[in-house]
Amino acid sequence: MLLYNNKLLATATLPLPNRGLAFGDGFFETLIFMAGRLRLVTDHLARMQQAAATLHLELPTALATAEALQTTLARLAIANELPAARLRLQLWRAGGGRYTPPTDAAEWLATAEPFAADNSALMYVDFARETTTLPSPLSFCKGPQAWLYVRAAHERQQRGLDEIILCDAAGYVAETGAAAIFWLKNNVLYTPALASGCVAGVRRAAVLRAALAAGQACQEGLYQREALLAADAVFTANAAALRPVRGVGTHQFAAPSATWLAWLSQF
Repeated sequence: MLLYNNKLLATATLPLPNRGLAFGDGFFETLIFMAGRLRLVTDHLARMQQAAATLHLELPTALATAEALQTTLARLAIANELPAARLRLQLWRAGGGRYTPPTDAAEWLATAEPFAADNSALMYVDFARETTTLPSPLSFCKGPQAWLYVRAAHERQQRGLDEIILCDAAGYVAETGAAAIFWLKNNVLYTPALASGCVAGVRRAAVLRAALAAGQACQEGLYQREALLAADAVFTANAAALRPVRGVGTHQFAAPSATWLAWLSQF
């Protein structure tokens, strides 16, 4: 089952013209449903609100508050009999037209698939050779620059890597192909700033919030790859999981404290 404009359907036919297909005029969110609730729903809503405002879109009523988003997408997971689900929510501008937007109204589609967290270590990671991040007014959200991550995933696959690290054009570390990246050095937690062109990940925000609340020193900034390679420990974080990185190129890292990672994983 899927949700199309808040209607629960077995299948859906999307009418043409479709501005999402024609111009990429929209964005998406990937959310995790577990234990009867959406994980980090407030953070997801905040990013959706920012993306909608930047694209001059109106969030539909069924998605416009944390309570509405929770109720709407829980309905989809329950309809698919999924106690743990990965939900993809795609929004695009309604109507046709050319570049000039004909309306601020949005249409949307939500789909669900089974979810199982993978917290296993990433053993073979390296820096991308073919793709860099592109800081822009929309690089914080998911969708408008999706081609960049498709290119990175293709390179990762061709090189037989578990994950790939993206830098911006100036060589500053930004993120991995599917997650935010963090590293520990001398008991300080580092992560790239959004100015690097990385996605404003909801789990990235949650990790920083929890670490700061616990008294952990944290720094966001622009860092060359040498700073990451000099780390004591490295891990990635996205809505699905936190995963330790054991090697980048020929550099090997100790595993972050399992207890510390397990504590962070609850947020």
